[in-house]
Amino acid sequence: MNLEDDIALLKSAVLAGGVVAHDFFKGHAETWEKNPGDPVTEADLAVDALLKEKLCSARPDYGWLSEETVDDSDRMERQRCWIVDPIDGTRAFVQRKPEYTVCAALVEDGKPVLGAVLNPETNDFWFAELGQGATLNDEPLELSPVPAIVDARLLSSSGMLQRNGHLPIPKSQFHFHNSIAFRMALVAQGRYDATISVQPKCDWDIAAADLICTEAGYEVTTPDGKDFTYNQSDVRHTGIIVAGKPLHAELLERLDGIELNKERRPHVPG
Repeated sequence: MNLEDDIALLKSAVLAGGVVAHDFFKGHAETWEKNPGDPVTEADLAVDALLKEKLCSARPDYGWLSEETVDDSDRMERQRCWIVDPIDGTRAFVQRKPEYTVCAALVEDGKPVLGAVLNPETNDFWFAELGQGATLNDEPLELSPVPAIVDARLLSSSGMLQRNGHLPIPKSQFHFHNSIAFRMALVAQGRYDATISVQPKCDWDIAAADLICTEAGYEVTTPDGKDFTYNQSDVRHTGIIVAGKPLHAELLERLDGIELNKERRPHVPG
């Protein structure tokens, strides 16, 4: 498949979206809640509108799925679909933490073939094409040495992983950022060894970073070891684990049987 034109289009659109997000971040963005504890800002909507105009006007035969757009089931009839999170990490954005990302993926037959994740505040741009590897600011990413679990640097909330008051993953170093795509990209970069979430995620949260991580050599699955398929009728997933193969296998074993937190359902536009 020839994706050269789609690559240029996707990169250009995401970088333009990053400019819009950065301007709001440095200025002011009205904020409200879609649901209790689920914030959205005018920046989310502005970036969403820009990405939709640029991507869909250039590719009218592709589907569209975004956190901030009312879902259209017609997307499932399209072989290719753009999957977008205009601002992943809105809480960080509202709190003026430089830990949010602009994310977009091109999915074909349920699998990502292009993925872009941009942090507009650090100017870090992760990108991947299926079968062609992943890059950070055009420099190739490679799988870092995989440590034993006791030495692992985990991007995860230790509180979310507790079971009966105890952690199934003791002694590891825990860190956290709000944006799951940012956490995944930092693992792909080698700054951390794994990220785990047992909170529900949606396609737009993870599709772009999924490809970046897998093309960098990392394993990406649900907490029960299943691969992801995108652009389905139900865009929700039980959570995610990203790690190098030996560590990923050990994390799966240690998390086996953990009760996934399903009470807090992700927002699905509709």
